[in-house]
Amino acid sequence: MDDRTLETLLRDLESPSSERKESFADKDRVCQAICAFANDVVSSGQPGYIFIGARDDGSPAGAPITDALLLDLTSLRSDGRILPQPRMVVEKRVLLGAPMAVIEVFPADLPPVRFKGVVWIRVGPRRDRANEAEERALSERRATVSGRTWDARPCNEATRDDLALDLFTTYRTYAVARDVVEENHRTVEEQLASLRFFDRRADKPSNAGVLLMGKDPRYFVLGAYIQVVRYSGDTQAADVSMQREIDGDLSSVLRLLDELAKELVAAKPVMVSALREELVFEYPIEALRESLVNAVIHRDYESNTPTIVSIFDDRIEIQNPGSLYGDARLEDFPGVTAYRNPVLAEAAKVLGYVNRFGRGLPRILASMQKNGSSPPKIEPRRGHFLVVLPRHA
Repeated sequence: MDDRTLETLLRDLESPSSERKESFADKDRVCQAICAFANDVVSSGQPGYIFIGARDDGSPAGAPITDALLLDLTSLRSDGRILPQPRMVVEKRVLLGAPMAVIEVFPADLPPVRFKGVVWIRVGPRRDRANEAEERALSERRATVSGRTWDARPCNEATRDDLALDLFTTYRTYAVARDVVEENHRTVEEQLASLRFFDRRADKPSNAGVLLMGKDPRYFVLGAYIQVVRYSGDTQAADVSMQREIDGDLSSVLRLLDELAKELVAAKPVMVSALREELVFEYPIEALRESLVNAVIHRDYESNTPTIVSIFDDRIEIQNPGSLYGDARLEDFPGVTAYRNPVLAEAAKVLGYVNRFGRGLPRILASMQKNGSSPPKIEPRRGHFLVVLPRHA
């Protein structure tokens, strides 16, 4: 949008498409505004704009618009407090003769969007919490089935009876604010649908719902398991000393992978001076956790191939079906992130297995370096993704 159009929007105090903040002092209110514009409750199909550095009457507030501020605003997209991740752009613009930060927020493909477990919407020129009817309408106004990611599509062979609803009750306590849950009068199907685990038009659980809380996810998704193999050597020609499979609902799988990571770290003391030892690990726990969680969350579940964890004497290889996805290209890797399974990624964040979005690879690299390990190999290949973590010598 050009500067003149933005200035007109800035001055229009009754516009449902704009909001003004003198500064970034109250981050939560900025996040609520992002959430509200992403939900686009009136189905305008148009982005909303948040002006940082503008008074309530639209005049410039004179706030400094620094590079650090722009980075802080951009990080709101991936810090995991707004779920699912909003689509937004942050820019510094000169409007009415003064610098301002402008956040452009696009309507979400998979509403409702929540901030700290609460759905926010725009009601004319003001922001408010969505009521049950508004939240239900947002759930029903998602992209067509063909345009959704795999995890958001209905699982046509499953029914509500295939879900373990006690798992949903537990998950809901983490995903939805307590006061919202206490005020809830919706049906179970409506509650599931609001978190993208049920398709009310198809009257079927979504694929994400089956994976996260299915009684038997593997019955519906054949490749939904992890094959773990330990070799007594450094090639697959060596004898197999251990083999097992990890499967079940996603929460259980992530917990079992966390336990596997703890088994494999193997701490050992290393002399750093004549008087001091330091613990180093064969594999740093953070790198292992990130690699395993990423493999499960970002894999291609339309493939019947499992995620494979191969443990050799000198390295661990983690391979999952599905290479780079969407707009991500090999020449851009690792600078571009595109989510094959955004509902599963959101669930991993809600359950505490992901700290923030888009930080998995940097955390793997940093933890390997801190441990004194050789750099990992992270290789998107045709049809699969490979991570190789060298064992600390």
